Parts: sequence; structure tokens; C-alpha cells
Amino acid sequence: MKHKNIVILFSGEGSNLLNIIEKLHQKECHVTAAITNRPLAKGIEKAQRHNIKVEVIDHKEYSSRDAFDTQLLETINHYQPDLVVMAGFMRILTPLVTDNIRAINVHPSLLPLFKGGNAIFESFKSSEKQGGISVHWVSSELDGGEVIAQNSFDKEEDETLESFTTKIQKLEHQLLPETIVQILKGVSTSEEVREFTE
Repeated sequence: MKHKNIVILFSGEGSNLLNIIEKLHQKECHVTAAITNRPLAKGIEKAQRHNIKVEVIDHKEYSSRDAFDTQLLETINHYQPDLVVMAGFMRILTPLVTDNIRAINVHPSLLPLFKGGNAIFESFKSSEKQGGISVHWVSSELDGGEVIAQNSFDKEEDETLESFTTKIQKLEHQLLPETIVQILKGVSTSEEVREFTE
């Protein structure tokens, strides 16, 4: 059976990127490319070590958000992915991209709580008794697409930001690959996926 293709977008360390490659590449799917907006992103080396094609589209070289997004969309479409996976991609995308790709994102909070780039810190400092993560469909609203799956943990009394962050990453490394597999197998609606993961 022919593997389905995914493209991964990332901006930094690439821990989720590497986790997906190690768990799924040439097993459950084919990672046809990884795309980053940062030329010095540490994830580049992680992907190349596994012979994954890396495309660098430096957002600083583009005169506008639309110009960057146009190039990003063109690059994604070149690989004709069945699914785009945002794994620590730190760019807010315009509808030019979000309306024209089938993409999921992993976010380090229990959405709709704590949207945006400071989610881990805000969740940690909040009065909420749990932390967690969400995998959601990408839409034109920042972290506002329909939630596909979530997982959570109880905060400990002696919780530190470091221990909290480690738990978040552990959940991401478990739930994101599982969700990718389910979507590629044709479990297409969020209700079905949520049911499948719980």
C-alpha cells in the first residue's frame, strides 16, 4: 500500500519534527519535506540526518506577509501532501495559506484556553488545575480551528515551569503522531478522531 505524504512546518529545535520522522516516516506515511522559516533552526540538521528534504523560506527576506505566504503555499503545493503538519511553526499565516491547505497544528494548551505564543507560560501560571495539549485543524483564526484531540495532566503542587514544559512535550510526542495516523487512515472528522484517541 502506497504511503500518504505529509509536509512538516517547523521553526526551532524540531523535537516534534524528529519524533514524527522517527515514529512515522516510511512506516505510516512519507515525510516528503520539512519547511522552516528560520535558516538557523536546529531542526534542519535533525531532518537532514534522516534524509528528509528541507526547504528554508526565510520570512525576513520577504517584503510582506502575503509575499512570504505566497512562496510558502507554492512550496507546499510542490510536494502535493495529503496533510500538512505544523510542529512548532512560529508564524501566523494568512488565509492565503490557511484556506488552501489541509493542515493540523499542535498547541501546548487545552484550547480554547491560552491561545498564542505564550501558551505554556500562561497555562503554567494560571489557576487551572490541569495542563495539556490540543491538536486542531488550522484555520484563518489563530489557534481557533476545530479541536481534533486533546490530552491533559494534573498540575503537581511543586510543579516548575521546566517540569510542566517537559510534560507538555511528552504529550505532544505521543498525541501528534497518533492523530496524524488516524487522519491519514481516513478518520476525517474531529468527532471521529476524538473518539478514536480517547
